[in-house]
Amino acid sequence: MRRGLALGFMGLTCAACLHSQGPRPLRTERWSPSMTERVSDSVRAVLTRALADNAFPGAVAIVGNHAGITASFGVGQLDAADATRPTLSTIYDLASLTKIIATTSLMVQLVDQGRVALDAPVVRYLPEWRGPRASDVTIRQLLTHSSGLAAWRAFYKEATDAADARAQLMLVGPDAIPGTRYVYSDMNFMLLGMVAEKVTGMRLDSAFQALVAKPLRLLDTRFRPDSSLQPRIAPTEFDPWRQRQARGEVHDENAFRFDGVSGHAGLFSTGDDMARLARLWLNGGVLDGTRLVSARTAALFTRAQDTLVSRRALGWETPTGTNSAGHRMSSRAFGHTGFTGTSIWIDPVRDLFIVLLTNRVNPTRQNTRIGGVRVALADAVIGALGGAPARPSPPMPE
Repeated sequence: MRRGLALGFMGLTCAACLHSQGPRPLRTERWSPSMTERVSDSVRAVLTRALADNAFPGAVAIVGNHAGITASFGVGQLDAADATRPTLSTIYDLASLTKIIATTSLMVQLVDQGRVALDAPVVRYLPEWRGPRASDVTIRQLLTHSSGLAAWRAFYKEATDAADARAQLMLVGPDAIPGTRYVYSDMNFMLLGMVAEKVTGMRLDSAFQALVAKPLRLLDTRFRPDSSLQPRIAPTEFDPWRQRQARGEVHDENAFRFDGVSGHAGLFSTGDDMARLARLWLNGGVLDGTRLVSARTAALFTRAQDTLVSRRALGWETPTGTNSAGHRMSSRAFGHTGFTGTSIWIDPVRDLFIVLLTNRVNPTRQNTRIGGVRVALADAVIGALGGAPARPSPPMPE
């Protein structure tokens, strides 16, 4: 275990003392003190083991229900050179959780308001997208990663600036028939971010602040955080392309080429804010009296769309038995992961959310132990709540 790494509780909140407005989930059982203690002990055990296994320099896990945070735990430190222990206010690079927290949160509103149609061609909203067969791709296919677009492209190496990167994206087209295969692609959400910009008339970061962060009171969730926040930001990797460690600037190279604002990556957030976002979905689109989206559209976005192609919902993943949901989540659960070591899972049947924020790419992205940690955390929390027995979990990858 690394020397000098501190760990400790960051607060327990009794769910029975909190209140919620809006529709109640399927299960709203009160957490007894003994249940809260079991969950806290389970979270602590998983993160302490992960720290000893060098899965990350530091992490914070947040567990709660529709009413609020019930347990949280911070372990380790921000960086080898910064012994600050992670807390609920530590700011993490969310990586691909941007797809959910920013882009999907905007798209669900635009669909709910009738401003975007799921089965409309993307070019209806983004006519400048002129890649081969681009006109065959729908909004739904972008959201479910069934557009036929390739998995990745190194725009950061090919483009000279953000305008050039956007222009090159407009020339990309699917290399498979849309709707026939699942390939997880950042380009799907780059395009969705641009759709949101066109429809709202705002740049993506401004649209997010106006339509998501402000109404939900997400105080520390933003693209391109101000330099004054740097002491609270968990550093990520030393980037050989930029020749510096990323701290307060997005880790993802393509998002950096897009000036730090893209539909696929670039958002930063805290455990406190992520818990609020999770509660919104557990409450059917309403949080503390503010309705962001109708319960019907919220349910649509969290449901698997075409199981012949994949188990993807609209933006969200759903449990497969082999992904980061682990083995005990209900079939109605939904979640997502981020490359930097972040994840969120929400189970409306159990009235439960589990958020894990880490900077596992520090010091190197070659550290892949986070996959086993995510599974272990999800299984441990649900086990502590009395969930169905899990199949034996594989050991954490070395």
